[in-house]
Amino acid sequence: MNHRSRNGYDLVLTATEIAEILNISKPTAYSLMDSPHFPLIKIGGCKRVLRDDFFQWLSNQTLGKSNLL
Repeated sequence: MNHRSRNGYDLVLTATEIAEILNISKPTAYSLMDSPHFPLIKIGGCKRVLRDDFFQWLSNQTLGKSNLL
């Protein structure tokens, strides 16, 4: 497993990188990318997410869960 810092990733992330960051399978990453409120961008048939938007989204998910406890 490759553990990179946030800035160690390109500005645009792929499903493979999302899977790596979250330690999930690539098909699960694609499912996640299709979920509402995910900061997905489509380039032709490709699904991508801007790195900073992804990490902001991830922070919001963490904050949302902690608020429920």
